[in-house]
Amino acid sequence: MRTNQWLTLLPDLAVLVHVVEAGSFSAAARRLATTPSAISRQVARLEAALGLRVLERTTRSLRLTEGGAEVHRHAREMLRAALAAGEVSGGTPEAPRGLLRVSAPKALARQVIHPLVPPFLARFPDVDVQLMLTDGDTDLIRDGVDLAVRITDAPPPGLAARRLMTVRQGLYASPAYLARQGTPDHPMALAGHQCIYLGETADDNLWRFRRGGETAQVRVRGRYVANHTEVRREGIEAGLGIGSLPDFAARAALEAGRIAPVLADWHLETAYQGGVWILYLPGAHPSPKARAFIDHLVAQLA
Repeated sequence: MRTNQWLTLLPDLAVLVHVVEAGSFSAAARRLATTPSAISRQVARLEAALGLRVLERTTRSLRLTEGGAEVHRHAREMLRAALAAGEVSGGTPEAPRGLLRVSAPKALARQVIHPLVPPFLARFPDVDVQLMLTDGDTDLIRDGVDLAVRITDAPPPGLAARRLMTVRQGLYASPAYLARQGTPDHPMALAGHQCIYLGETADDNLWRFRRGGETAQVRVRGRYVANHTEVRREGIEAGLGIGSLPDFAARAALEAGRIAPVLADWHLETAYQGGVWILYLPGAHPSPKARAFIDHLVAQLA
């Protein structure tokens, strides 16, 4: 296909981006002030020109095919470049609109991201947000996600990233438990205490610590095990033992005096801590809706 023939497909590629963002032909048609049948024809024309099926259609949903995901990635970059060119030339930037899909680790999503969504929706009435709570790694293209929040020391290669905050893990207990059982002064003393841990893997009860050049590890036990952050916090507050919590989950109870830090001068080594990054596909600019959400989180978490 010659260059001028490819140029005729640019509007169809832009339509594909709108269909994926809106989630359906009818929603994309409303956004573009046209009809679902016209949208369908443009997608069909694109598929015929590419010799590739880009969307799998059912009566209830649309899903990008593997090849379609790659086409969509390039089409989205093309549309972003066009928007960026418009901004440079003094044109009016596109207002944030459409469905924004965001994935984040469960506890962080529930306790940090979720409370910031209502004010975002109030500020941007043309944006809808789908928040997906998952502790697994998200593939932005395969899973059709615009933004992924991840806790990691370094963002993965091949993705653009912006740092939001830092998460630290610590041990906590209720004042009543410490008054009854005593406060451990060394990690090895935890072997004589009731401890609340995740219990997701065989070594979740093997706690490793570091303080300067000194290290320690101890296998703890307890009568209560829970793989949910808020449940562990409530168990700690109830005096069931010494438990591990990320700092964002402990903050309110700590400030209210319902829990107290344990072995605060030791660093508890776990995977669920480090930098919190918001990830998106690389390009000149994230989409207006994604950029608005990123800026909102950065401002609120600063």
